[in-house]
Amino acid sequence: MPYLVDGHNLIPKISGLELGELDDEIQLIELLQEFCRLRRKQVEVYFDNAPPGQPRARNYGMVLARFARHGQSADELIHARLQALGGAARNWTVVSSDHEVQAAARAARAQAISAEAFARLMGETLEGTPREPTRDGEAGQSADDIDDWLALFGAKGEGE
Repeated sequence: MPYLVDGHNLIPKISGLELGELDDEIQLIELLQEFCRLRRKQVEVYFDNAPPGQPRARNYGMVLARFARHGQSADELIHARLQALGGAARNWTVVSSDHEVQAAARAARAQAISAEAFARLMGETLEGTPREPTRDGEAGQSADDIDDWLALFGAKGEGE
């Protein structure tokens, strides 16, 4: 499920990032790129205040950064994107702790998670935190990963 991210809402929730730094947006985009690579996800991140003379949308691989022009807000861009998605919005997750943005996500039938929860997910992903424990209680590969490996190497699973 791809993500629509309220960028300036997420930045202060990530350890090591701080709003107001000259390159805070680029730092977030770089972290999101790695997150997308590891999770095989797509992210659209929205920021207020497009830099003068710069395009309002820039592609960074699996991350699309959108900047609101003067007189607009990132929240308005997210709302417009949800409207443009129509019924497909239910396949997206909106990341923001802003209650109005979350309400817009729910109204469009999209998932909504807080910036804090997403920051934890990013941290776990980027730090390589082990996956859920197996039945034995030890961290290991998921059943889907094992099936993929078995299919790749032509091995058959148990009972096949």
